[in-house]
Amino acid sequence: MNHRYITKSRFTLALECPTKIYYNGKSDEYANQTIEDKFLLALADGGFQVGELAKCYFPGGHDIKSLDYDKALSKTNELLKKDKVVIYEAAVRSGNFFIRVDILVKSGNDFELIEVKSKSFDEDPKKGPLKKDGTIRASWHKYLSDVAFQKHVIKCAFPDNAVSAKLMLVDKTALCPTDGLNQKFRIVKDENGRKSVSVSPDLSKEDLSVKLLKKINVDAYCDILYKEQHGNASGECSYTEFLDYLVENYTDDRKIPPRLSTACGKCEFRTTDEDEKVGLKSGLHECWKEALPREDMRFSPSQTIFDIWDYKGKGKEKCLREERIKLSDIRSTDINPVSDGKPGASRTERQWRQVEKAQCNDSTDWIDKENLKNEMDKWVFPLHFIDFETYMGAIPFNKGRHPYEGIAFQFSHHTVQANGRIEHRGQYLNITQGLFPNYDFIRKLKEELEHDEGSIFRYAAHENTYLNFIYRQLQADKNDVSDSKDLCDFIHTITKAPKNSAEKWEGTRSMIDMLKLVKRYYYHPDTHGSNSIKYVLPAMLNGSEFLKKKYSKPIYGADGGIKSLNYKDWRWIEVEDGRVSDPYKLLPKLFQDISDKDFELLSLLSQDDELREGGAAMTAYAKMQFGEMSDYERRELQKGLLKYCELDTLAMVMLYEGWKDLIDRV
Repeated sequence: MNHRYITKSRFTLALECPTKIYYNGKSDEYANQTIEDKFLLALADGGFQVGELAKCYFPGGHDIKSLDYDKALSKTNELLKKDKVVIYEAAVRSGNFFIRVDILVKSGNDFELIEVKSKSFDEDPKKGPLKKDGTIRASWHKYLSDVAFQKHVIKCAFPDNAVSAKLMLVDKTALCPTDGLNQKFRIVKDENGRKSVSVSPDLSKEDLSVKLLKKINVDAYCDILYKEQHGNASGECSYTEFLDYLVENYTDDRKIPPRLSTACGKCEFRTTDEDEKVGLKSGLHECWKEALPREDMRFSPSQTIFDIWDYKGKGKEKCLREERIKLSDIRSTDINPVSDGKPGASRTERQWRQVEKAQCNDSTDWIDKENLKNEMDKWVFPLHFIDFETYMGAIPFNKGRHPYEGIAFQFSHHTVQANGRIEHRGQYLNITQGLFPNYDFIRKLKEELEHDEGSIFRYAAHENTYLNFIYRQLQADKNDVSDSKDLCDFIHTITKAPKNSAEKWEGTRSMIDMLKLVKRYYYHPDTHGSNSIKYVLPAMLNGSEFLKKKYSKPIYGADGGIKSLNYKDWRWIEVEDGRVSDPYKLLPKLFQDISDKDFELLSLLSQDDELREGGAAMTAYAKMQFGEMSDYERRELQKGLLKYCELDTLAMVMLYEGWKDLIDRV
């Protein structure tokens, strides 16, 4: 039977945009830019492991494993005949609503609904669910809406029972009671390739003696959400009217009329070039054509108001109200480009430059040669380019560590000499299961950088953030770390203290942020407004004849060429359909058991789209730490990680070379 239920995931999707539930589940017809492998998505932060750990705090429960709606409902209802029972993944249906509850505890006439999330919890009221005006913070809304929907469905299904709703979140203040706890929740695959978490039989009382998860009563927040107004075909409506509206349309597979909003900018139902080649449709563009019935609505997907870098606020909202979403519709007054008195382009000047280039069909790059040259003249050779790969897991690997306490497990290091000689100087990668690598990581980095006074480069704030984090770890460590002072002094020399730090410093060799240089001095239309190096590098390669000529030869890792630790006679430039291929796509797959599409999306995972994307490396590290794999798979993954990280720092070198060529060109 083909059930068309409103589930909690569809309800959450409808809160973002009600039209989306029409496109959901139609992967053969509409493109969807979300990772299909949900287990893969949760692997990096330990989401599924958190779910299994939560069950350990409620022992003796019955696990409803069936994915069949009817079988799961039948098993759940049978168990609920008991006076007292704990059920994992309990199935509950009311009319056309269907939910799976992470943990459902029944005691007499009372239900306790527990939704487990890998989100961290902070006691600071400034970070809590409520704003000063009593409304729900945006960062909490989707979590609380999820559990509120489940509570509503249970109340409808069991009107005579009392229902209390709880969120179970990761307590960042807790300290892990034992070593190796994380590895006791291993990722396994059955004979059909289905992934799950296997809990070790060696899990002990000591492992569970300190609760890493915290249960929070959210009934009051649910009540606030039930009073919120929503939108339907008639205008504003109540919570229950909105649910009925969703059911009415989804059951009949009828598209809810789209409304243009800022949420369109993050719509996942849009196509890439690859999607269009295989005949997939863009739900986003279908919506726009319906919401904006104009004859000129055929346009490039990268030529809209949603692609303007960092564009937000009243100007953007005004354009949307006036149904002006094409870049050709944007006026200077919408952005009001003005100088901020600093060298290079201000935020608004850069935004308007992007719009102007699009309106004039100008595909050439822009560079502020004078001001960028002034910056480059200050740099001291040899130049050092570094990139870190890091991990923050919900369940710590080591005793005495907090949930989501950062781990720096890999770096790559390139150098450029004054005579232009490039070398992949060094690297570090920890793959030992359960080892806390941070201090060895810093020792190795110190060895790499302490022999000269050359300028050091990073891309975005990530490296500075993690070095500060390790500095605090060293300061707080009660164990005897013999070289702690030397390591802290080294960190001081190459970093800047964070804004919220009581201790203030800026090192004599404080790392130079190439992302800031991109924002102030360089723009290429091929980046479509993104400053991520994953977009800046291909744009630079396509626009630089110097780089094309140099790297089209197999000089990388060649005798007499550029020294590499992981490549041999490698050619970085390959041209397809007149365009330089993305260098990252020339590398072998980091994972063999996931689709190319999921890997591409995983590679773009980041909390900030301008940070270097570490989603793939982070997931690979997590997989090596607590996934089941052969020695061969582990070696291949290790080689892949080294190659990817090396390219991250080479990308920075290429960016530097491209700039130098543009500046030196007469």
